[in-house]
Formats: sequence, structure tokens, C-alpha cells
Amino acid sequence: MVSTILSQAPRLRRESKVPPYQQIEHYLLDAISSGHLVPGAKLPPERELAEAFGVSRMTLRHALATLEARGLVTRMIGRNGGAFIQEPKIACDLTMVAGFTEQLRRHGLKPGAEVLSASEKPASTETAAALDIEEGAPVYDIVRVRLADDLPIALEQSYFPAHLFPGLLEERLEGSLYTLLDTRYGQRPVRATESLEALIIDAQRAKLLRVPTNSAVIQICRSAFAKTGCVVEYARDLFRSDRTRILIQSGLSDTL
Repeated sequence: MVSTILSQAPRLRRESKVPPYQQIEHYLLDAISSGHLVPGAKLPPERELAEAFGVSRMTLRHALATLEARGLVTRMIGRNGGAFIQEPKIACDLTMVAGFTEQLRRHGLKPGAEVLSASEKPASTETAAALDIEEGAPVYDIVRVRLADDLPIALEQSYFPAHLFPGLLEERLEGSLYTLLDTRYGQRPVRATESLEALIIDAQRAKLLRVPTNSAVIQICRSAFAKTGCVVEYARDLFRSDRTRILIQSGLSDTL
């Protein structure tokens, strides 16, 4: 498809209310979504693309910058540089309390999890405060690598109050833990308090996520609450920044 990008470039509709750069963006989006432009494919040089679409290089760069902001194109400089199609990023929506399994399915991806460890231990000062329990109270500590189409996307460490979920560690932990909390214990999370932070990870965690050492990741710390108001989970999740983007929807207060 890359070889035909130039020959099949559509004639831009100058009379359209859609700006030329957006028409170019839509054309390339269609090529990506249809699978004609696959991750890793290199687009033709800017000069050739601009000539094919009949626009200035500034207009073309505007279209490429928009695609880059959406995580669909990455641009590199240098002798071997250019514009490359990137693996689409997965939107992690923090405005809704949906487990990561459910969010992956909405993207048409196969969710999965590899359990690295699952144990019972006394709650640390931090964990106890987050779960609103006594320090030293028993908690379940579950560490998993979350997978999307069998590729690692996040490293997840979750703590659960042991007194709320007896026998949790005897269950299958590769699937959706939120579904498990709901179906067996009737304690599905309905709201959460979350904070975001950018981190640089060490070699051990980088290996688990299959990224270079010292890569930047997005850490999300979360306290999840059941309908009763009790805290049912405290988690620290590390998301690959090259494969995920965070979505937050907000609105203005009526009092403003």
C-alpha cells in the first residue's frame, strides 16, 4: 500500500468545509484502519506526499502532526528518518470504573494476564492507609502483567483486604479481577480515586514489559470503592507509554 499512496492520493476538495490537512488525515486514517498501512511502514518523503496531494509541505506536516498526536504516526529525523506508522495506542479511560479487561475488549483486543505472584502479607503503612484498614492487617498482594493480543501492556500490583475476600487466592486470577469481586463477593468497584505520574523504570520491570531499560511509563495509583463505600482495592499500575494514552473527560461546574 505504501507504494500506491502517491498514485492513489485523492484529489482534495477545495470547496469542502473540511480543511485540506484533515482530508489528508482522513485518507491516511482509512488506510491504517483498513490494514493497508501496517505498523512499521514508512511513508513516502514529505516532498513527494505534498506533491501527490497538491498541498504545501506545511499543510502536509499539519496532517502528520495531528496523526502523531493521536499516536498513529511517529516521525524521526536523520538519514534513516521519516514518518512511520505506529501501533495504535490503547485509550485507558479514567472517567469510567471499568476493569482493564473490559476496556481492551472495547478496543477489539484479546485481554490476558500473566500472574507473577499472589500472596498474603501484612499491610504496610501506605497500603493500610489506602485501604482504610489497620496497619499490619492481612491483605492479598497480586502482581500481574496485563496483555493485549498476547503483548505486555501494563504491570499491575493490586492489594485487596483479606477479610473482604476470603479464598481469593484460590481463584483463577488470569481474568478480570473486578468481575471476580462482583460475581463471587458482590463487591464490584463502582468508583475510584486515581492519580497519574510519569516514571522511569528499572531493568527488571522493563524486561517484563518488553521495553528498553530506563523507559518512561505512566503510573496510575488507584483506590477503588464498592457501592457500600468501603475500599476494595489499592493498585499501582505501570502502563507502557508507547502503547497507551490516558483519556479523561471533564466538564465545567454549573457554579462557574
